[in-house]
Amino acid sequence: MTELLDTLIAALRDLDPTLRILVAGIGIMLETSVFIGLIVPGDTIAIVAAIGTETPAQYGWLVGALVVGAIMGESIGYALGRWAGPRLRVSRLGRRLGERNWQLADHYLGERGGVAVFLSRFLPVLHSLIPLTAGMAGMSYRRFLAWTASASVVWSFIVVSLGASAAAGYDQLAGKVKGAGYIFVAAALLIVLVLWGLKRAFMHRERAHLQLESDAPESAAGQGNALD
Repeated sequence: MTELLDTLIAALRDLDPTLRILVAGIGIMLETSVFIGLIVPGDTIAIVAAIGTETPAQYGWLVGALVVGAIMGESIGYALGRWAGPRLRVSRLGRRLGERNWQLADHYLGERGGVAVFLSRFLPVLHSLIPLTAGMAGMSYRRFLAWTASASVVWSFIVVSLGASAAAGYDQLAGKVKGAGYIFVAAALLIVLVLWGLKRAFMHRERAHLQLESDAPESAAGQGNALD
């Protein structure tokens, strides 16, 4: 396991840093555009690129590339929502995504406004739908940009720090601790599972909240009919 990880990390570090950073930025731009984020794992792209980071300069350039890529991708989503949102929503791919997810995005944005734009950068499904929904809802681009840029900066620092710290920690363990490769993999899996669990729990809570609000008018209407 240790030898395999040594090989993979060395391969990442042997890549031209400019190429690695450029590919990561483009990948994040695609990940945050329309529905591509449902397929391309943005967190994974960023963390893998960060594992190859060796210098503070590479760290800074990677953070910058991810910020720019995320802002560009979400701006594309916003523009498409502004000009073609309803058509995208009823398109074949939009219908496959499920009306419930669209309703959740509508509800989340309507309830939290700009905060929803910020938080969606860290949430599955919503980070692809909120930019579209913000465009459809007529949120000003200046306001949208302020929130999504802030979220992109915070998110980029977090994921690059995770990847770079993981690689640095492995470098310190390798050759000093027996089974360092297994420890590294176990720690990485634990981080992934915790993040996945937190995101799933949050989405479940929001869906349950939306369901309760949807059921409330029906219950009130039913009580009114019973009184009649």
